[in-house]
Amino acid sequence: MEKIKKIINTLIKKFMTKEVILYVVFGVLTTIVNVATFYVLTTFCHIEENISNVIAIILAVIFAYITNRKLVFNSTASNSKQIFLEMCKFFSARFFTMLVEFFGFMLLFNVLHIPNLISKLTITVLVIVLNFFLSKFFAFKNK
Repeated sequence: MEKIKKIINTLIKKFMTKEVILYVVFGVLTTIVNVATFYVLTTFCHIEENISNVIAIILAVIFAYITNRKLVFNSTASNSKQIFLEMCKFFSARFFTMLVEFFGFMLLFNVLHIPNLISKLTITVLVIVLNFFLSKFFAFKNK
């Protein structure tokens, strides 16, 4: 039993870094930006739901880029060319994971017949993990 506790403590120390905690915090805030924007646009501005959703997603991804760039991954990109390249990488990675989410859900739900909420939650966890690693090792990779 003591050996299991030691393994668990080691795993917690290894994976619960400041970077991971900040990523989770700003991920929650990104979700709030997404949902709040959608709510305001549909409820108060009376903009059609699909258009509101696209606007909300775009604003959330921009918010995620800004917060992840300096506050989570401490980007060292300093000139406009480096920042533009980094931004393109970040948005490309998010587009890729959006496709993973779309087709992954279809696979789990439509092909494997896993219940919709379990499919959605499973693929969402995969996308969150993918987004973290794509941000860390692709978009914000410090030289």
